[in-house]
Formats: sequence, structure tokens, C-alpha cells
Amino acid sequence: MNHELLLSYYGDDFTGSTDVMEALSKVGLRTVLFLAPPSREQLARFPDLRAFGIAGGSRTMSPEEMERALPPAFQALKASGAPIIHYKMCSTFDSSPCIGSIGRAIEIGRRVFGDRPTPLMVGAPVLGRYVVFGNLFARSGLDTEPFRLDRHPTMSRHPVTPMKEGDLRLILAEQTKLPVELVDVLKLESNSGATFRVADGKSAPIVLFDTLREEHLPVIGRMIEGMAKGGPLFTVGSSGVEYALTAHWNGRFSSEGAKTQRVEQDEASASATTLCSRQPSPQAVKQIVCVSGSCSPVTDRQIAHVLLQPGFVEVALDPDAAADSDQAHFVIDAAAKQLDAGHSVILHTSRGLDDPRRRGAAADAQTSSRLGDLLTQVLERLLQRTGLRRAVVCGGDTSMHVARALGSEALEYLGPMAPGSPLCRVHAPGRVADGCEIVFKGGQVGRDHFFHDVLQGGPRPT
Repeated sequence: MNHELLLSYYGDDFTGSTDVMEALSKVGLRTVLFLAPPSREQLARFPDLRAFGIAGGSRTMSPEEMERALPPAFQALKASGAPIIHYKMCSTFDSSPCIGSIGRAIEIGRRVFGDRPTPLMVGAPVLGRYVVFGNLFARSGLDTEPFRLDRHPTMSRHPVTPMKEGDLRLILAEQTKLPVELVDVLKLESNSGATFRVADGKSAPIVLFDTLREEHLPVIGRMIEGMAKGGPLFTVGSSGVEYALTAHWNGRFSSEGAKTQRVEQDEASASATTLCSRQPSPQAVKQIVCVSGSCSPVTDRQIAHVLLQPGFVEVALDPDAAADSDQAHFVIDAAAKQLDAGHSVILHTSRGLDDPRRRGAAADAQTSSRLGDLLTQVLERLLQRTGLRRAVVCGGDTSMHVARALGSEALEYLGPMAPGSPLCRVHAPGRVADGCEIVFKGGQVGRDHFFHDVLQGGPRPT
């Protein structure tokens, strides 16, 4: 049990797990993301740890698979002694009654942590995610207007969990019978709604928070921390949970160097101090290599944008030939020649939802696994052959597959690139990727100039 821990979490997908790590690390709370439940020895290798996560894959699991995978992960998080346990889910609420059920995850969490009110915070303004009167709105990348979830150009057409409804309460009603209580924007702005009473014989509610403006974050964070009194609190949501908590903790922690310590003080005290805001500044590099399994139109726009600039070239891969060793050799040689010539290279399996390469077989789980193996082989061989140390992996499921296949044990935050997709240092003992700087990017994350930002070591001013 680690009494220095403030929070531990389980991510229902890989790229979303790095998002939480970024939100905490940005304010000086040392956070490490493990790809499997860590041992005591692994935790001990990271002194001054204030939070840790486990990168999971429940977003693509059936309820039966979740029943097998989540209880031991939740028990490991409970044993950590952290006062807040976070089940991190995608900010676009990717789920259905059959796949990645958030309702089922909450029910499993209740069995481990007790039948108490469960905070649910989905909105994250920094990511372009907003919840208003229970309805979720999301940008398509950071350069578009917000769309209601059922009208979102990607989520409404999602190949696995297409969204036909924007009201999160109605979506949850198809996944669980637990009641949902909404803390709407009016309650937030009147600073009310912090007390939740459970009627006799009734289950404790899921407490859904509207989130529209940055100013709502510390209010929600205060409410969540208040709900944590009396034992570890199981909470569910996007990285908005961490942004809310750190906004609330801001002024309740003092920082000395890299170590942040809690201090006793009144919230209204004039002596309130701030969390340590350590903003690493990764250096610019001459070249990067990217492998992309994303079919998102956002990633397609990013590729199109960077190819208009000198120094970037693309290499197309055929998903239907993922098991063909000749293709692997061909694309590695083609990419290596471009890298040797001084170019940055983007290797991709799709250029958006309408790419003719996205035929039926490409959506098959076995084919996707072979494709992940191919992208890993290509990336590892290119890193070894060229000595490059900075790379990008695009696509949520692709990122998880590639990170594991690269032998990654853990990741640490190095610096911001796009909200939700930081540059990470890879801990992969004995493998080529050990010490490399890699961004694992969800398909819909980032502005159009994302790849140029990675090359330059950080996002350009907006």
C-alpha cells in the first residue's frame, strides 16, 4: 500500500490511458502507465510516484470478457491504497450493450468497491468534449465545431459502436439498470448538487456531470473528492476526471522541486499555493517515422496536411496482405530509402473511411492482429536500421498492439503534442524501442498540423 498515491486508474483503451498520464504529469504529479498490473518491484523503480495506470483493452470486450478481465484489475488498484480509483473510458463514449459496456464496467466496479454513488464525468473541454444537459458533443479533431454524438462524422459511423443517440442517460439505460442522476450546468454554476441521497431499497445512482467550460472543472473536482470520503471511491469517465481533480487540488498542494506534498489549509486561505507545473520541452528532431492503422478522417487530414510540406513522404500498406512477408520487406526497404534521403515517413493502411483498402477483411479481428504485427515489425526494423528515436503510432487499437509487441513495460510522459496524445518515453528492457520517444495517438486526436508538431517537439502556438 502506497500512502503517497493520489489516484490509480485502469484505461479501457491504450491511447486513452496515456491521456490520463498527461493530465497528471503536466502539473508535476509523477505518473507511470504500465501495460500490465505492476509488481511491487516495478513500482519501486519509480520513486516519488503519485499515480499509476494500467493500460487495458475493455473497450473492445464483450460483457462476458469484461467479467473475467476487470475484477482482478480493480482488485489490484484497490490494493494500491489510492483514495480515488478511476475507470478511464473514451471521451466519445465508445460502447454498446455488447461491446465495451460502460454500464457493465460500473456494475463490476460496484461489486469491488461497494454500492456507493459513482461519479461519471465524460466531458473534457481541452479535448473538445462537452456534456450539456446530459448530451455529449465532440469535435472531429480540434479544428471543427462540436457535433452532437449521434451527428458526429466519425462516431455516428463507427464500425463497431456507431452512436445513434446523444443523451448519455439513454445510452447507459441500454447497458445497466442503475439509476442516473444528472448534475447539470445550472447546478454547477449555482455551486449546488454536491449531496446525493440514496433512497431506502434503491441502488446508489450513477452521478453524471455536465461539463461545458473550464470553470466547471474545479467545482466537479471538489464534488468528486467529497464523495471519496469514507473509503476508496470508484469513479468513471474520461481524462476530464483528472483535469477536474487537478483544477480542484490547485491551491491545496504545495510543491518543492519535483515532489508534491499535501498541506492542510482552508480552501479560501490567501496562502493557497499551486501544483508544480512542470512542462518538459522536448527538442526538435530532423526526422520522424510514423505507422498508422487509423481510418479516422482526422488522421487522414493530418497526413494530407503534412504531405503538402517538404520533408514528408507516405508509404501505403495493403491490409489484405498483412501476412505477406514480401510486403513487409518491400515497405521497410522503401521507407528506409526515404529516411536515408532525409525525409520523414508516414506508413499507413488507410486514408480515411472511404479508402478502398478498407474492405471487409480489414475489420476482422484476426486480420487486425496480423496488421498490428506488420506495423510493429516495420517500425522496429526501421528504428533499428536508422537509429531514429522519435516515432508516432496512429490508431487506438493499433497503438495498444504495437506498444505491447515492441516489448513495452511502461511509459512516462515527456511533453505535450496534442491534448490526449503526449510524447512518451518507452521502457522496454532489452528491446530496440527502449528509451525511444513515441506518441501513441488516437485516430481522432489532434490538429491538422499534428505531425509537424511532433517533429518540432511540441505544438505550435494557437
